[in-house]
Amino acid sequence: MQEEIPERPPTSNLIEALNVRRNAAFGFTMSIVFTALVYVYRVVLVGHVRGQAGTPTAYLALGFVLAFTLGALLTAALTLVSARRLARDLD
Repeated sequence: MQEEIPERPPTSNLIEALNVRRNAAFGFTMSIVFTALVYVYRVVLVGHVRGQAGTPTAYLALGFVLAFTLGALLTAALTLVSARRLARDLD
């Protein structure tokens, strides 16, 4: 006997209800913009004035970590706001 498989699993519905994709797109876009600004400031503008403590490649690696971490943090925060808003709407 085959069980009927729902079209969309509950996890997918939750992700859609919390706007996780929109939050992730916004969060990672803002983190990339911020990281690019920090990189340009630190490597291009300040690096030539005082002499750099590291290579631009090292700062690029640090920038990747900053962008990923900040993007994940912003996504989590925005999703928490969406969850709170959804919970208030259900009351």
